[in-house]
Amino acid sequence: MPGGAFLLNSGGMADYGGGLTVPVVVTCLMVASGGLIFGYDIGISGKLAFTCHCYEVCSVVHWFRMGGVSEMESFLKKFLPGLLKGTSAHAHKDVYCMYNNQALTAFTSSLYAFGMVGTLVASRVTRRVGRQAIMLIGGALFLVGALVNAFAVHIAMLIVGRMLLGLGLGCSGQATPVYLAEVSPPRWRGGFISAFPLFISVGYLVANLVNYGTSRIPEWGWRLSLGLAAVPAAVMVAGAACIPDTPSSLVLRGRHDEARAALQRARARGKGVDVGAEFSDILTAAESDRRNEEGAFRRILRREYRPYLVMAVAFPVFLNLTGVAITAFFSPILFRTVGFESDAALMGAVILGVMNIGGIFASGFAMDRYGRKLLFVIGGALMFTCQVAMASIIGTHLGNGSKMPKSYAVAVLILTFIFSASFSWSWGALYWTIPGEIYPVEVRSAGQGAAVALNLGLNFVQAQWFLAMLCAFKYGAFLFYASWLVVMTAFAVALVPETKGVPLESMGHVFARHWYWGRFVEDHKYGDDEST
Repeated sequence: MPGGAFLLNSGGMADYGGGLTVPVVVTCLMVASGGLIFGYDIGISGKLAFTCHCYEVCSVVHWFRMGGVSEMESFLKKFLPGLLKGTSAHAHKDVYCMYNNQALTAFTSSLYAFGMVGTLVASRVTRRVGRQAIMLIGGALFLVGALVNAFAVHIAMLIVGRMLLGLGLGCSGQATPVYLAEVSPPRWRGGFISAFPLFISVGYLVANLVNYGTSRIPEWGWRLSLGLAAVPAAVMVAGAACIPDTPSSLVLRGRHDEARAALQRARARGKGVDVGAEFSDILTAAESDRRNEEGAFRRILRREYRPYLVMAVAFPVFLNLTGVAITAFFSPILFRTVGFESDAALMGAVILGVMNIGGIFASGFAMDRYGRKLLFVIGGALMFTCQVAMASIIGTHLGNGSKMPKSYAVAVLILTFIFSASFSWSWGALYWTIPGEIYPVEVRSAGQGAAVALNLGLNFVQAQWFLAMLCAFKYGAFLFYASWLVVMTAFAVALVPETKGVPLESMGHVFARHWYWGRFVEDHKYGDDEST
């Protein structure tokens, strides 16, 4: 093996040694803080909640959302006056259907559409400009978009701001997880990548608290909510400007001396550290990329890259089928039922946000100790149980104009909290971790870009059909998502290889040894080992 690195778990995979260093910890935290712009935007413009007298408040929070500012009367009067009148007129409408308004959801989903564009463009240019530059561009676009929204004077200006926000989110989502994967030591890579969704959850929680305060400011409170999005964007721009690019990205652009210096700075010196071996493997992977002039998006369609293409499609599809949207939808109703009358939506958002943070935090520690698959199994089992139980209770005790008994509302709230923590523990964290670490360098930008773009596209679709589906399926929507939880958990157990502690340059070896993917991937580097 080049450079004399020893083998990890005697499985033919290199372990370059070394431990955590201050530079890599600081760098990864600065990069992961880019998740704040995701979370803040989801929270600030991600909650649909209109106060309708004589009826419970409904809100869509967390993964499917419309603007938190849209519950502010001053915002509605300026941009969506017809919707404000329509909501009041239908105050007693079926709880499953009262927010089935396509004009509102179309405005919401515009951000996701331009997020797809930003992701795909970033995937194509990242090789030429580097991951650090893509994060810098993404932060700058988000910063400008936040300011445009804050000073919007008509709906067209507001939509332009949303377009810029989407482009910024797309760039950030494409580059950040890959940057974290390429810089992190293999033994702690999962924890460092999971810091990105952790910051997303923190940004979401902060945004809901900001909304709560600014909603009490007449006329211009919504401007403050939207304008404060510039703060996390400025943090991301400052952070991206102060860090070096990743060694792999620098090697791909022929800047070998800078790449070696960046790797040495991240790994430092010490007993067992073999920077030479790791750098040699990065060079070997980059050379394989150079020998093939075919574009990364075309390349990932080839048979030998079939496992990576499947992962790029499966992860965002399954993420959107976990059912996190529907569990969050009912939380404000339940909080009102158990006694939180005026602040039901805020209470639901804050407690779910805390559960998300706790779940991701625990996941970041557990995945590098116990592996990724165990998190899928535990999370999938708990989410399935919660969905079935909630379908039973809500289907029996909540319907047209009825109010759920307090004891049952408490039970469903507890199930919602367990579900939220389980989601964050499993798919919420691993959606960013596994796609960020599995792709070979020659298709890494394309694979991550495809996964993020597809997720944003599915967010767009879900924003369009979620309320219509809920109106048609009613409590059966819980069972719909529960059935998909069975499918995605089985997929994770059978077809997602365990990547705990595996260096990025050895991922091909893991897929080559897999019982199914081995028929597609050849292990050129380490020879043909027996499949496992």
